[in-house]
Amino acid sequence: MAAQTVSRRSALKAAALVAAWSASPLRAAARAADAAQVSSKIEALIAAMTLDEKAGQLTLMPSAWGGSKAAGLNPPGNGQSFESQIENAVAGKLTGVFNGNGAVMAQRMQRAVMERSRLKIPLIFAADVIHGHRTIFPIPVGEAASFEPELAERTARAAAFEAAGAGIDWTFAPMVDIARDQRWGRVMEGAGEDVLIGRAFAAARVRGFQGHRLTDDDAMLACAKHFAAYGAAEAGLDYNTVDLSERTLREVYLPPFKAAFDAGAVSTMASFNEISGVPSTANHWLLTELLRNEWGFKGLVVSDYTGDEELILHGVARDGRDAARLAILAGTDMSMASNLYALHLPDLVRAGEVPLERVDEAVRRTLTIKSMLGLFDDPFRRIDPNREKYRSRRPAALALAREAGWKSIVMLKNEGDILPLAKSAKVAVIGPFAAGQHDLIGGWCVYGDDEQAIDLATGMRNAGGQITVTQGSGIEEPLEGGVEAAVAAARNAEVVVLSLGESQDMSGEAQSRVDIVVPPPQQALAEAVAAVGKPTVVVLRNGRALALAGAVRDAPAILVTWYLGSESGNAIADILYGKRSPSARLPISFPYASGQEPYYYDRKTTGRPQPAGERADYKAQFRTVPNAALFPFGHGLTYGKIGYGDFAAGDGKLAWDGALEVSALVVNSGKRAVDEVVQLYVHDKVASVTRPVRQLVAFRKVALAPGASQRVRFTIRRDALEFYGLADKPTVEPGEFKVWIAPSAQHDGASGSITLVR
Repeated sequence: MAAQTVSRRSALKAAALVAAWSASPLRAAARAADAAQVSSKIEALIAAMTLDEKAGQLTLMPSAWGGSKAAGLNPPGNGQSFESQIENAVAGKLTGVFNGNGAVMAQRMQRAVMERSRLKIPLIFAADVIHGHRTIFPIPVGEAASFEPELAERTARAAAFEAAGAGIDWTFAPMVDIARDQRWGRVMEGAGEDVLIGRAFAAARVRGFQGHRLTDDDAMLACAKHFAAYGAAEAGLDYNTVDLSERTLREVYLPPFKAAFDAGAVSTMASFNEISGVPSTANHWLLTELLRNEWGFKGLVVSDYTGDEELILHGVARDGRDAARLAILAGTDMSMASNLYALHLPDLVRAGEVPLERVDEAVRRTLTIKSMLGLFDDPFRRIDPNREKYRSRRPAALALAREAGWKSIVMLKNEGDILPLAKSAKVAVIGPFAAGQHDLIGGWCVYGDDEQAIDLATGMRNAGGQITVTQGSGIEEPLEGGVEAAVAAARNAEVVVLSLGESQDMSGEAQSRVDIVVPPPQQALAEAVAAVGKPTVVVLRNGRALALAGAVRDAPAILVTWYLGSESGNAIADILYGKRSPSARLPISFPYASGQEPYYYDRKTTGRPQPAGERADYKAQFRTVPNAALFPFGHGLTYGKIGYGDFAAGDGKLAWDGALEVSALVVNSGKRAVDEVVQLYVHDKVASVTRPVRQLVAFRKVALAPGASQRVRFTIRRDALEFYGLADKPTVEPGEFKVWIAPSAQHDGASGSITLVR
């Protein structure tokens, strides 16, 4: 495998190259001519529209004819029938629908609008294509564990190929919220707790969804969400209040959005939460002053599902009319699901409470997006029922799902080299996730199907394993006679594989948990099976970090397998039987206990840090657990034996406008070839504001043959050391920095110091 490197400097390199190419003289001239022509057409449409039609262009509703799971996820509003929704679209009261039922549905709606509507403005069709369409890939936080943004770009590209083939123009992804409290259910949708990983995967997924050109029939418009700081909800409670400093907002929660926009995303979704007392949907500072005036964002802002209407319950709007006024004036261009813009914008404009120019601006952005997608040139470019069938679950997509699956599996422990298993070994596969078409693909799959996914037992049999299967327990309820049957199965086996964790309904939106533990019936099952004394491998199914305890924590081998999608069982079997060596790393910290949350690796030292060694009183620590992770960010084992040493940094002086190479020798003394994720961390020893104990600034995935060693090199420049200073502006200060080249955020690896000098 070729070495792959991502750094703060290089994470957005591809987007910069695209911008440079677009700016070439001939291409720029052609684009300017095209843009002028498009702009003229859009202005003519705006001039011809009534106020009601303008409000309609800013109104997006859930499809009344929903996809297989869509009605449960996003129930159609206002009790509309599909036929009445078509009539609203023809009357100009609707800009489009989301989570609809494929190409046939889209064809019927678009044909009606193009044949019967007054202005013939095409509809836009959107959907929540979060981690796959019909072929389902690992949940995003699992895929982030690959530490391979290029993989996420490929899976997003495959998802767009399928979804655009089903008539979908716009996906409400990627979710780029930084998630630092594992109680929050929506951890599963993002890239974890780290800013650099968040930036890299945000940009990669945008590139994948949008492809080479938005006008292509295999491209979808990406929508970076949720703007902003949704992952900072207090107590990890979904939809809850966010209150943080502007420095933290800018350093932690905003950078992945900027990366997505720089990669080409021209839509974003306002978050449900408030920030410092102002809900995002009505936050003028956030949506206009920062997003548009400071960042220069030219795209579309859409509310989240009824986000504008929720301003009433937030307590900042008197009623629906007031909510619509606040949202549009703040910078929310399009209303999703509430219908408030259609109901109230015309009257607000006539009453002088909302300037017509603001409405026209939002309509202009909407029509420009439709033009960028090629809908004015060909409203049916993505709508083809035959193409939908042809593109669904192609062999290449399923092969990619399997690759993404095994690249997402993190091996936390492997004491005694229990793994990989011999195919001749008699294995008792025990647990509620041992077999069956359930809890395989993960949450937020509108169009995916567990029944088409491969379960663990099937995957192990496909690999040639000799297995028996015993359920042992329900997910959250004990199973009568289950523990006894599991103990008997364990006694008759050479090795036990315990498949435990969360159902896919236990993580995701509105699934916050107070205790992020393996449910008690499963824990009891693990304790009973462990008492048999057979070598045990725990295979976790989870959408967040878990606080592991007892027999689960103490098992000699543990795999974190998330929800891996269509090829779940085959991908896990690839790791269990050694067809592939695990290479993934934790993108989120696994705490000792739920009470540590929010916990993240790049925390501050405080003035009283916990010392190394024995516990000391009056320090920043809990009474019963250290101020550390049980399994830290970046941790993950391979089937090799990896060592780090011989740190080198030249003379250790980083010139202000220069570069400094730092390196370490990484050795695989094991007997198997592996891919090792080498991570570069820094700590600013003295700064004008407190700095994290460590901060990831680059990583590289390197291939190491058995017995091989490689000097892994990173180049550090001043921008890698940047932070937001006392004035809440980006700054860099000269001084000394601790540097680690290490396999995780808590590992010493090979370390030294460098000095930034003017």
